Amino acid sequence: MSRPRSIVGRPVVITGAASGIGRALATRLSRLGSPVALADVDEDGLKATAAALHGRVLTRVLDVRDAEDQLRFAAEVRDWAPAPLAAVFNNAGVAVTSTVLDAVVEDDDWLHDINFHGVVHGTRAFLPILVEQGEGAIVNTSSVFGLLGMPNQSAYCAAKFAVRGFTESLRQELHGSAVRAITVHPGGITTNIARNARVRRDPTGLGRSREEMAAQFEAMTMTSPDKAAAIIHAGVDRGKARILVGPDAYLFDALARITPTHYNAVLSRVMRRPRRKEAVR
Repeated sequence: MSRPRSIVGRPVVITGAASGIGRALATRLSRLGSPVALADVDEDGLKATAAALHGRVLTRVLDVRDAEDQLRFAAEVRDWAPAPLAAVFNNAGVAVTSTVLDAVVEDDDWLHDINFHGVVHGTRAFLPILVEQGEGAIVNTSSVFGLLGMPNQSAYCAAKFAVRGFTESLRQELHGSAVRAITVHPGGITTNIARNARVRRDPTGLGRSREEMAAQFEAMTMTSPDKAAAIIHAGVDRGKARILVGPDAYLFDALARITPTHYNAVLSRVMRRPRRKEAVR
């Protein structure tokens, strides 16, 4: 099978573009000449992303939980795009930290509506456009927590496993066409997701504040958003169906294969140690 055309210089759509991986993707692809259609519920962050770009940009304040608004956004992008879409990055995501025993239904529903249903809505909104034009990529962000279940992350893992299953099913449906479905599994990326998480109490019983838990998460992250964007871009251009982001993602993937029921003992030791951030290339 031949490698697909590069997405460089061609229009792309990115949700969750106000910060983190979404902003880094927008910055990278815009710099390389791609017109970018950006969406996020965070209007100020979205404006800041757009202001840092120099190419053609469309911005849209969008709650990905709203299926009808996703369809309206897709129609706007169709009218705006100067050429056929190269890729749609369904990237928006949030976090909740809680034990299953103490889980708050409203928090879990909030996360599932964004992390899973938002991906589904985005896929359904843009897939007809890609099918009609005969090529393109749906790039859905799962996580390493879509490869292994982690304590105190039941809602997040459930949503990210669901993204993985949904996208892999879509990939099989698209087999033989030039429209691709890609899953992205980032490891620890230095973003604001932990600081913006919903946390009612420290699930370990240690009494840590949300800020303390976020700081501990950030100390363990191994990959910057810019590096993550570079890896994702390269994976899409190389025709990968699944993109692992960061050295920890490869560890998670290996453990899922080698010891699918006893991986937590290994991870507990590895994740206690702060890691040096990777250099951005």
